[in-house]
Amino acid sequence: MAESKRFLLRLDPRLFEALRRWAHDDLRSVNAQIEYLLTDQVRRGGRLPHQPRRQTADAQDLAPDEEDDATDSDEWAASRPR
Repeated sequence: MAESKRFLLRLDPRLFEALRRWAHDDLRSVNAQIEYLLTDQVRRGGRLPHQPRRQTADAQDLAPDEEDDATDSDEWAASRPR
């Protein structure tokens, strides 16, 4: 993986607190939450190519006809960005 760029970001304290709570709810660091949100918006804006999702080992082991039997929570866990 390429080395991340570092830079200073000034945020309104209320915005930072909202991001901190959201990151906590999503089990992410504030930095990871900001990067996730920015990446999502850049992709939606068509400025970054959409990359295929990574599959978990469990999802790769399922046969095509067995994938329909996966529970919603399994699908949610597999699709959740890290």
